[in-house]
Amino acid sequence: MLQQFGFTQYESQVYTSLITVSQPLDATAIVKRSGVPRSKVYEVITKLIEKGLVLEAFVEKKRQYTGLPMEALIEKLTTNFEANIEELKNIEVEEMEVDDRVWTLREDQSILSIMKDLMEGAKQSIHLSLWADEMKALLPLLEEVYNSGREVHLHAVGSIQTVIPNTSVLIPTQGHDSLERSRILIVDEKEMIFAGIEEHGWQAIRTQSKPLVTFFTEFFYHDVVLTKITQRYHELIMKDEEVRDMLLKLKY
Repeated sequence: MLQQFGFTQYESQVYTSLITVSQPLDATAIVKRSGVPRSKVYEVITKLIEKGLVLEAFVEKKRQYTGLPMEALIEKLTTNFEANIEELKNIEVEEMEVDDRVWTLREDQSILSIMKDLMEGAKQSIHLSLWADEMKALLPLLEEVYNSGREVHLHAVGSIQTVIPNTSVLIPTQGHDSLERSRILIVDEKEMIFAGIEEHGWQAIRTQSKPLVTFFTEFFYHDVVLTKITQRYHELIMKDEEVRDMLLKLKY
């Protein structure tokens, strides 16, 4: 339970054994309930006491232990997390010169977090292509950027409602069901992220390389133009089987 917060497996097992019982336990009972080896249990208990997660008492010359109540634990973890975040915010990060290396990144939330960070720091413009369900979560930020006078250009796959005028919306139709999800973000026409799903999850590249930034900016407008063509000449395109099949093969 506690491992995702940086605690060891044994620490998690001992704490869980204490809060899932209505009475204090001695070390022998903790060993039985937690499965932690007797040779390790005192060391683990001591560490949890030092971290404030276990309370200790002497009862009839015998040590007994109980866990910090769950509500108090949640408050403690939340407070510590927020304090750590503030420390991170106070670290002075030296701005790098133009970095034309291509960096790779994995994991969905990490990619979205970097994209959001870049958008928040945009000085002039944002070009963003996303599926609608993902874009909706970012609309408050994007509209704030737009209302501050910076340029925002959006291309969404799926329906969205926004005050941002430069918004292109592709509503998937029959044949579009095989569209692969992808993400394109270009900030200030100087830095870009492109992400797609490969094998086991999301993967992305991030770079300030001018040729790649230019390429993906053009790719963004490629999607916008094809969307407008499809919308304007939808009936004509769908009647022409050859053109329709070629259009649906395009990755947009």
